[in-house]
Order: sequence, then C-alpha cells, then structure tokens
Amino acid sequence: MKDLKLFTIQYVGLKEGEHNFEYQIDKSFFDHFEFDDFNGANLYVNLDFVKKATLMQLHFKVDGTVNINCDLTNEPYDEPIKGDFEIVVKFGQEYNDENEEILILPYGEYELNVSQYIYELVILSVPNKRIHPGVKDGTLKSEILNKLEELSLGGKKEQEDDDQSTTDPRWDLLKKLLTDK
Repeated sequence: MKDLKLFTIQYVGLKEGEHNFEYQIDKSFFDHFEFDDFNGANLYVNLDFVKKATLMQLHFKVDGTVNINCDLTNEPYDEPIKGDFEIVVKFGQEYNDENEEILILPYGEYELNVSQYIYELVILSVPNKRIHPGVKDGTLKSEILNKLEELSLGGKKEQEDDDQSTTDPRWDLLKKLLTDK
C-alpha cells in the first residue's frame, strides 16, 4: 500500500482555489486492489481539485487504454477508456460515504486518498461486453471464432429441419383459414 500514498492529497496545506493533480496509471495500480482482469494498462488521470472554505470539489477525468481479453475469442486487445467523475467533499462529525456524490470527512482530517475513486472510475468505464475490434470488422482469424461459426450455422439448419417436420396439424388448419380468404 506504500505506492498508493502517491494518491493521498494533504488538503490542509493547500490554499483555497483550484489545484490540478495528474496521475499515470499502469497494471501495478490494479494489483494493489487484487484486480486481475486487465493484462496491462496505460491510463492518464487528471484531477481538478477545488478547495473552498467549507467544502472541496473533485473532478476526475480518465483517458487511455487497458489491455483486456475479448469475451468471445479470449484474444487480448487494447480497449480505449474515457470517463469522468465528480464528488463533493464536506466536513461533519463522522466519516460518511453512503452517497456516491458527497463524501463527508470528520473535522480533524487533513488528507484524502483518491485511489479508490480512480479505481472505480476506470472499472466502470470499461464496457460490459468486451469484443475485439477484429471480431466487429471481420479481420480477426481465430480457432474459437471458426468453431462458433460452425456451431451456430449447424444449429440453425437443425432448427429449421425440426420446424418443418414437426408441425401441429391443428395449426395447419388455422393457416388454411388465412389462405381461404
């Protein structure tokens, strides 16, 4: 957790106004959270930190790529990531992070670690269905894709044969009514 100290902002020593923090994120960042879905990462995070007398506003922007495996072929590829997130930090009697847009810190606190927010922003910016760009445009050649095509075509032919051979005679009579008009 030593490396995550880079993401700790000691806001007590900062003047009121706008401050900018920049972070370069790689695979080792996600290893601290024991998240192993990414093969690699090359992300740039920009944090606009606005300190006011009674609160702080944090606006995160992430941009870059993560190397992940395709859900269909399991082939690794680079997925572009873009996202942003905003949170307001207020002060109160006790710590409270129940609201996702407002964080309440106790009055005695003097620093804030933003690594969890960066982690969640990146994870939520990755699409749910991860499809290799080569699958979408048809340029990727893979044994898995060939097997999927083979199985899907055979499944359609068998289903068509089943539909034609096992029709219920009562439906045939109803179809006849439609054509008699």
